[in-house]
Amino acid sequence: MDFLVVNIEAIVFYTVALLTVAGGVGVIAFKNPVHSALALLETFIMVAVLFILRHAEFLAAVQVLVYAGGIMVLYLFVIMLARVKNLRAEQVFLSGVAPLAIVAGVFFGSLVAVSILLGTMAAGDGGAAAMTAVEGIERGNTEAVGWVLYTKYLVPFEVVSVVLLVAMIGAIVFGRRDASAVAPGGEVQS
Repeated sequence: MDFLVVNIEAIVFYTVALLTVAGGVGVIAFKNPVHSALALLETFIMVAVLFILRHAEFLAAVQVLVYAGGIMVLYLFVIMLARVKNLRAEQVFLSGVAPLAIVAGVFFGSLVAVSILLGTMAAGDGGAAAMTAVEGIERGNTEAVGWVLYTKYLVPFEVVSVVLLVAMIGAIVFGRRDASAVAPGGEVQS
């Protein structure tokens, strides 16, 4: 039984890794920014599945929330501000993308189901595979990350948060345009 679990886990890992690389190539290969953003979203989701396969559930949740959620919203705002045109809904559905999307959705759903199944089979010993020892005490993944992050690495964590806050304020300041520098037609005068 263990031999079967190892082989299925290897097959799922290599399949998800191949899909991750294909999504990354799609990000730079697609000419349409909307398609690039969808390929990036697929890459983020596949990286989260890779984290789940390695029993790093906390990192998978952070990957989905921060990258697939927050960063993709930022990219979508950039795409909307870039005024992407020439993509009508009729063209997308008539070009045969809808059946391909359904097949891809079923495939990705089955990969997630197999990942969950493998996780429960590997954790058949009471979940010891998903436990991490911190200071001699066994803790769950999330608790172990939190314990180390807020004790041993508290000062670097706070320094990084201040640096990110300064970067965000700097981006807002640089992103603002002076109303007098914009011509009536919307062009920036130099």
